[in-house]
Amino acid sequence: MRLSILPYVLPVMLSVLCAVPARAVESFSTDGAATAGVAPAPRHGALYRISHEGRMGYLYGTIHVGKPDDTLLAPEVAHALADASALVVELDIRSNDAFQLALARHGMYADGDSIVHHVSPATLRQLVQALARAGIALHDVERYKPWLLGNLLQGLELDRNGYRRSAAAEYVLLAAAKQQDKTVRELESADYQLAMFDALDGAQQEQYLRENLADLEDGHALKRSRDLIDAWRAADTLRINAALRQFTDGSSVNATFMQTTLLGKRNPEMASAIERILQQDRVAFVGVGLLHLAGANGLPQLLRQRGYTIEQLY
Repeated sequence: MRLSILPYVLPVMLSVLCAVPARAVESFSTDGAATAGVAPAPRHGALYRISHEGRMGYLYGTIHVGKPDDTLLAPEVAHALADASALVVELDIRSNDAFQLALARHGMYADGDSIVHHVSPATLRQLVQALARAGIALHDVERYKPWLLGNLLQGLELDRNGYRRSAAAEYVLLAAAKQQDKTVRELESADYQLAMFDALDGAQQEQYLRENLADLEDGHALKRSRDLIDAWRAADTLRINAALRQFTDGSSVNATFMQTTLLGKRNPEMASAIERILQQDRVAFVGVGLLHLAGANGLPQLLRQRGYTIEQLY
């Protein structure tokens, strides 16, 4: 059995990675304006215009799973993307070759090794039960490290509840960029993203898995993800900030990792990369996970501190 795990590697941030074969969403409209009596697409996420010394760009908050009716771009987003000379994403998800190499390096034990040698009997029992509920046998995933299994199971829960990776905003943006013959640039690499999780030590990885299993058991994982997805669908800043607090408050390994690494480490690095890209492209449209735009340490605030003029379009 070969599990398709790419959509589930980073569900704690609603992953930028994808297992759907290399195909973008083709049956969508990049133009949010009403046509043939159809109402314009609703606003999703958050959209900012950034400018500095004659250079301009856009920041758009994406979500990494969705439903079919999420595949239309709001008029403001469609027009901003059409105005851009380049699309910038966290990772180009249309090919998984680099991901597979990174997965082998950071997400799996060596041949002959197994998770049974790396977690306590109690954790192993909980894991086997959770895998059974998902219809997965332990021997099919025993080489996966604890952090990967925790993310895999949370991603499968989203999938069971109708949130599809194939309807993610990144696919819509990438398909539009292809149609409009735009340059696509990446802010990060698969190796970089997976190495962050692999940097957790053995005890932290086991605790990360235990926390994910507990959140799945009591329904908190699904609720937290739904709250973020609903906030994105409503383009509601207050709810987006409330969702950020759900992911980062507390002293759990998950919350600390999100706060210090997935956001705290990456946001300044993303801001620096965006600055470099704005030196290359006439206008850049940057689509990144919604939580990277939220809060006092989000990209809009970090770029404002660097002298950029930031205007929230919605």
